[in-house]
Amino acid sequence: MRARPADGFTAIVALPTCRLGMRESIDGTMAREIVFLPPEHPLVMTESALAKCFAQEIQHWLKNARHTPTIPLEIHGTQFQRRVWQLIDAIPAGQTRRYGELAQTLNSAARAVGQACGSNPFPILTPCHRVVGQRDVGGFAHSREDWLLSTKHWLLTREATLP
Repeated sequence: MRARPADGFTAIVALPTCRLGMRESIDGTMAREIVFLPPEHPLVMTESALAKCFAQEIQHWLKNARHTPTIPLEIHGTQFQRRVWQLIDAIPAGQTRRYGELAQTLNSAARAVGQACGSNPFPILTPCHRVVGQRDVGGFAHSREDWLLSTKHWLLTREATLP
């Protein structure tokens, strides 16, 4: 078995507002989790083929906002979370939906949709940043920390300028 960094990330890449880290499945064939990390977090790149693929996909996406990064994913979550994530996947780049809109579609509550968004294990790939509150952008990744909200704003602004 390969050695892994202490925090389990096999790749951590830079975004303009933060870092994006990936943890792999035990066998190293799928992404288990992608996590936003503070901008001061050190970058990591292991020898893993999946880590290199992840970094290349994110770099391609940074150069071309229309590119959707694709890497094999180890999907996990409750049935409700998966339904929310499927609805999120259907939101086109440059558009948003409100938590309440998704909740109405699912016959659920906006807060439950927000919790499912915050539990999304694959941000950017499943674009939970496209779900916003009624009065503001809402939270992001179960948080309202400045750097995370800045990241959500950056993602929304970046997509809004797509030709």
